[in-house]
Amino acid sequence: MTGVRPDPDGRHVWVLDRCGGNGCVGSDLSPIFKFDLEGRLVANLGAGLFAWPHGLWVDRDGNVWVTDGPTGARATEASAADKGQQVLKLSPEGRVLMTLGRAGVSGAGPDLFTGPAGVMTGPDGAIYVLDGHGADGNNRVVKFDGNGRYLLEWGTTGPGPAAGEMGDPHGIAMDAQGRVFVADRWNLRIQIFDQTGAFLEQWTHYGPVSDLYIDAGDVLYATDTQTSALPAWYRERRSEGWVRGIRVGDARTGRVHAFIPSEAEFVAADRMGNVYGAQVPGETLVKYARR
Repeated sequence: MTGVRPDPDGRHVWVLDRCGGNGCVGSDLSPIFKFDLEGRLVANLGAGLFAWPHGLWVDRDGNVWVTDGPTGARATEASAADKGQQVLKLSPEGRVLMTLGRAGVSGAGPDLFTGPAGVMTGPDGAIYVLDGHGADGNNRVVKFDGNGRYLLEWGTTGPGPAAGEMGDPHGIAMDAQGRVFVADRWNLRIQIFDQTGAFLEQWTHYGPVSDLYIDAGDVLYATDTQTSALPAWYRERRSEGWVRGIRVGDARTGRVHAFIPSEAEFVAADRMGNVYGAQVPGETLVKYARR
């Protein structure tokens, strides 16, 4: 289970799955699920469209965006000449509305991706693609206009602490001020940029964030990752007292005000403040009810 996002109607949540395994090549299963808030399935779509679906976003019109990017070792287990290394925009009914990237072709050009991990749209319709999952990813943010026309990009591969250097960027979100948050997980930080890519600040106290979600009230939800997904040098640096889970904080100040012990790698919240954690591994969506 590799993504969870609320529907704009406030009554449903979307979940992304990797076809019951670690890839969709050769599977006839539909990897995109829509549930009501009690967990009842209301829609299932996307069969035959993806090789290795990874990131999920639902825009204000209810359209579903999915990144599809086998990379490194995963390119072998999830290879398909006509799929992968793309971002697809689907209608709520599953009709393909837009495609970014070239199917099955990796690269670093304005129309190519290598391991696209996350995607989001801004209030003006601009599209932000987080391109760089895995050791051979591009480690950049690519920005397009609402029609999919390339505008600009920022970011380069590096261990930091230099601003803009990224290592396996894995999640992306925007706060009420329009700032772009990037989960730079191999560098154990969140980097914050303006919409042109200018670096603003970084937060290291959320740990190796795999996914983050910012709600309408600027509440930030950030979840840790499974340790096995990170390189050895990270495991050596991780403090003994670090506990994996979902950290809930203020997107304006960075202050953490709540912690949920959890095995989730992806996270979102609904309008009532209930939190949803998608577990990898685990194949389970867990709902944490707000009290």
